[in-house]
Amino acid sequence: MARNSDGELEEQSTEGYQEAAFEAFICPLTKQVMQDPVTIETGQTFEREAILKWFRECRDNGRRPTCPLTQRELRTTDINPSIALRNVIDEWRARNDEKDLEKACNALRMHPEDDEDDTLRAMAYISQICQRSGAKKNLVRAQGIISTLADLLKSSSRRVRLKSLQVLRTVVEDNDQNKEELGKGDTVRTIIKFLSNEHIQERELAVSLLYELSEYEPVCVRIGAIYGAILLLVGMGSSKSENMMAVEKAEKTLRNLEKYDTNIKQMAENGRLQPLLTKLLQGGPEVQVTMVEYLGELALANDVKVVVAEQVGTLLVSIIKTGGLPAREATLKAMREMSSNELSAKILLQAGILPPLVKDLFSVGASSHFPMRLKEVSATILANLVASGASFRSIPLDDAGRQTLLSEDVVHGLLHLISNTGPAVECKLLNVLVGLTSSPDTAQDVVSAIKSSGATISLIQFLEAAHREIRVESLKLLRNVSPYMGAELADALGGHLSSLLRVISDAGGGGVTEEQAAAVGLLGDLPERDSKLTRQLFELGAFGTLSTKLAELRRGAIRGNRYTTPLTEGMVKVMYRLTCMLQEAPEYVEFAREAALAPLFVELVQVNGQDAVQLYSAMALEKLSLETRNLTVIPDPPPPAPSGGFLCACFGVPSSTGAAAGRPVGVCRVHGGFCSLRESFCLAEGGAGGKAVERLVACLDHLNPEVVEAALAALATLVGDGVEAAEVVLGDADGLRPVVDILVENRTEALRRRAVWVVERILRVEDIAQEVAADQTVASALVEAYRNGDPRTRHTAERALRHLDRIPNFSSAFHAQARRP
Repeated sequence: MARNSDGELEEQSTEGYQEAAFEAFICPLTKQVMQDPVTIETGQTFEREAILKWFRECRDNGRRPTCPLTQRELRTTDINPSIALRNVIDEWRARNDEKDLEKACNALRMHPEDDEDDTLRAMAYISQICQRSGAKKNLVRAQGIISTLADLLKSSSRRVRLKSLQVLRTVVEDNDQNKEELGKGDTVRTIIKFLSNEHIQERELAVSLLYELSEYEPVCVRIGAIYGAILLLVGMGSSKSENMMAVEKAEKTLRNLEKYDTNIKQMAENGRLQPLLTKLLQGGPEVQVTMVEYLGELALANDVKVVVAEQVGTLLVSIIKTGGLPAREATLKAMREMSSNELSAKILLQAGILPPLVKDLFSVGASSHFPMRLKEVSATILANLVASGASFRSIPLDDAGRQTLLSEDVVHGLLHLISNTGPAVECKLLNVLVGLTSSPDTAQDVVSAIKSSGATISLIQFLEAAHREIRVESLKLLRNVSPYMGAELADALGGHLSSLLRVISDAGGGGVTEEQAAAVGLLGDLPERDSKLTRQLFELGAFGTLSTKLAELRRGAIRGNRYTTPLTEGMVKVMYRLTCMLQEAPEYVEFAREAALAPLFVELVQVNGQDAVQLYSAMALEKLSLETRNLTVIPDPPPPAPSGGFLCACFGVPSSTGAAAGRPVGVCRVHGGFCSLRESFCLAEGGAGGKAVERLVACLDHLNPEVVEAALAALATLVGDGVEAAEVVLGDADGLRPVVDILVENRTEALRRRAVWVVERILRVEDIAQEVAADQTVASALVEAYRNGDPRTRHTAERALRHLDRIPNFSSAFHAQARRP
């Protein structure tokens, strides 16, 4: 074997191993040792095919047949086998082959790395002799050459390795004993390693050799048992870059390996799932159990789960209905994995999984033969099915179609199981109810069943459970039902508030936990005007804890994660409830001052990407701002001062035209007293830490109309007190244009009502009214509100149009009445 100009390998001569033949053995025509000697009329001996070809050529040339050696014309072309000579030649060849094999074997064993050409020549001879006669393959095995060839697979020479792979394939082809011999030791593992080799030829020759070996059952089993073999074959069989012959050989090898169950499992683990599914569909009960057990152990990709559900979903459901306990257990474990994907879960629902699943869950007593460990699996599957978003109102649980998963007695049964099973089942069934209450379409049914069963207290008691997962799921469930039974929950939670607060305040590992986010979310969703609950939270120090934690989150003292946002939203909502009760008790106001709630909400109102945080912060600022009038310290009336100037913001900094008319320095021109954001909650306060107006104005461009309305409502607390108040909002903060844009856009009726009111107030400033009068869009928007708004909006729009002189003042009395707030 030699390397050509392209670097590929070519066959080398094996003459060095051929002993000279007797002259009688040589055909005069072919000059080769005869395989089938025959004698003609002249007594001359030739190779059968060669003399027959000579006779044909004579006829084709139009002359009589002659003897090729004597040139005598022949009377007959009959030929007679020369049996004796053929036997002699066969004996010579056998002796020669045996001797040459011995020489070849010795050549391979004697330092093959020292003379690469001799090694290649010896292997070439072995290949030729095996191709010539299948019987010689046994002789090769007897000479011990197979193990020698196997050793050459580890040669440092690529030429030697390639030739060794090639010769071994020839040696083992159609010879099971040679396959058995080659399969001994570590040889098969060595061959498999070639599949990951970078050299294309080595991979191709190796997979061809493996295919031959896989045709023999014992070696086929060994191939599958070698770690990584099936993965490499699966990769080659699905490759788009390999030679088609190599891909075909890999595929055929895998088909041979598919005959054994353990290999099927490995194939499934490596992405070749169809053999398992085929055997599951076509096998007997015992085979089905084995295949389902394998299926349950696999971690499937989501797209594969869909394929599995489509192909065997119906079969698996039938096994759950009618199979024995081992089969059902294996099937449930497989379905637990498959149901974790939304699409495959819906396919299982269509296949009818829900009725037998619920039946097994509700089965009780020794007669049910359904152990608790399987109830846990069933509960997990049910939770996965509910999470798929399917419509359970239309999926019957009985043949008559009277019951569904949302039926009152079925929900009662789930609630009963939750209270009378172990933690694992309880947790999953709570998760089922969480899923059912996550949708408004189904939540009311569950809430009705909870109320009719009197299970509220039982569910709340899970907040004290030892298992964190149960506490988290119960918190999620209570939060989902709080919009429908908020007052009831608020009353029942009284004795558990301290537990919730401990969870929220727990520093843990420095990050935010799911339980903390769920706990504060529940508190935030309870009725905010429940004064009793607010008082309980206040006395437990909840607001101080939450304000501190909010501040820590803002300065980065708490490590952020995916639960940080819901925790922040929940805490802001809980803090908002205190601002709704400021008029109830002076200690609430004092706490708001000490905790600097107003500056905190001003900071939070600019948190982009968290609509709920911005919404409730703006709403809280509105409540705080409404209290400013009661908290501002009013100074003695100032002496008269000349007109012509005005103050910026709410401090007494003179404008370019002179000092404010007689107003003491530091007096808020909105509230007429000494204001601050922290002490009196004045949004117009312009000192350090202010910027409340600017940030609220920035929210007017928000995409969420609820945030816009809340910000506008907070600003409206400033513009309701006259001309100077409007200047504060519109001057430094450039607030006129955003408010006008809200009016023009007319996004919602609530926004239009609020915007019309604010625009009417600021149009009372004569200079502003003259400027806006030139903008036709404002007038058009006010006309639209006047035509189509509710009575209150129409009345306000009418007053605004009077400021723009679009509606005349018919009498001073009417004019005075129209301007009344």
